[in-house]
Formats: sequence, C-alpha cells, structure tokens
Amino acid sequence: TTTPRIGDILQKLAPFLKMYGEYVKNFDNAMELVKTWTERSPQFKFIVQDIQKEKVCGNLTLQHHMLEPVQRIPRYEMLLKDYLRKLPQDSLDWKDAEKSLEIISTAASHSNSAIRKMENLKKLLEVYEMLGEEEDIVNPSNELIKEGQILKLAARNTSAQERYLFL
Repeated sequence: TTTPRIGDILQKLAPFLKMYGEYVKNFDNAMELVKTWTERSPQFKFIVQDIQKEKVCGNLTLQHHMLEPVQRIPRYEMLLKDYLRKLPQDSLDWKDAEKSLEIISTAASHSNSAIRKMENLKKLLEVYEMLGEEEDIVNPSNELIKEGQILKLAARNTSAQERYLFL
C-alpha cells in the first residue's frame, strides 16, 4: 500500500515471457495429440475426464487450460495498455509500466513470429510432399516466400506457357 506499483515487477518478469513463443509454436500439435489420444485410448480419455472433474480445474476442459498460456501475453499487453491510459503521467510507476509494456509487446511479437514460422514450415512441408519428398531439397534454412501461377515466355517463339512457381 505504500508503493502501489506493478511496472517494476512486470519489467523484471517480462523477459521470461518470450518462452511462450515456444509453447505457441507447438500448441496446434499438442491439441491434435490430445484429440488423437482421447479418441484412441479409452484409458487416456478416462484419466483426462477424471482430472477435469476435480474442483481445482474449475469445470474447464484440458483444452481450455492449454489455451490459457496462448492468451496470456496478449492479455498482459491489453491490461498494461489500459493501466497506462488510466495512470497519471507523473506517477512513480509510469516509466516502469511503459518499459514493461515495451518488453511485453516484444514478447507478443515473438509469439506471433513463432506462429508465422510454424505456419510457413507447414506450407513448406506440403510443397515438399507435392514434389515427391525430394530429400536433397529439404533444408531447415529453406523458407517458402511465395507460390503461384506464372506465365513462362518461350525464347524462340514468344509463346506463353502456364507454370506453377514455388519461390
């Protein structure tokens, strides 16, 4: 009550929020695994349902609990922006809260970047599958930049041929 501040605390903890990017990257796969094993294994399904019935779970499913970390960083960012709007600019917490928002916004960008990278990797793997899974073109540093229809002009007779290009 003597120093009502949160900006300084969030500023110290915010760098750890970047780890949520890794969680977000693997979220879809984790959700799919839970779904698959719930369908495949009656024992797994029973254990999950049994745990979900416990009071500590608050009547929420495993999937709801798995979604919480994905929503956490955007929620922190939104709350901090609202906090700064309502905080007087001469407040002792203003600079720390502003710095915290900057760090949390960076973590949010990091998470969004991780999501985009995973989506691009999925697209790239689909391209590899379409091309017959040629092992010599599979490289972790490869990136799918663009794909689409193009017209190839023949050098000799300037006729146009349709092609599909992967860049």
